[in-house]
Amino acid sequence: MHTISIAKYQVVQEYERALIFRLGRLKTGGIRGPGIYFRIPCIETIHKVDLRTVSFDVPVQEVLTKDSVTITVDAVVYYHVQDPLSAILKVHDYRESTRLLAATNLRTALGSRRLSAILEERGQISQAVQTALDAPTDPWGILVERIEM
Repeated sequence: MHTISIAKYQVVQEYERALIFRLGRLKTGGIRGPGIYFRIPCIETIHKVDLRTVSFDVPVQEVLTKDSVTITVDAVVYYHVQDPLSAILKVHDYRESTRLLAATNLRTALGSRRLSAILEERGQISQAVQTALDAPTDPWGILVERIEM
């Protein structure tokens, strides 16, 4: 006679946290730390969130500066998840939302300056974009660490 195992398991690493949903509701206990977790297929789902610093490239942006010069600029954004519960529950896809917001804020920050100011104040512009990104991503549980242009 063959036995069929119903429960499946997932391993959560030291640098990850897991949220377990049973029939769409967060199981009591909230965020789970590292270890092995069993789930019932079709009834429970496990969402794992990586807490390490993540970087992504902002795609090359063509920006029209205040003095009508078209420039192309790219950037790298470094961020990490501070609150896994908010990252999963408050925004559909925190990675893509952060990426799109970074591109938009970069274009806005550069479009409001002259070319000479952009060349002289790259560090200040990066700081301004980081601050502008940090405000809307904070409710999502995301902390933007730095931006390099």
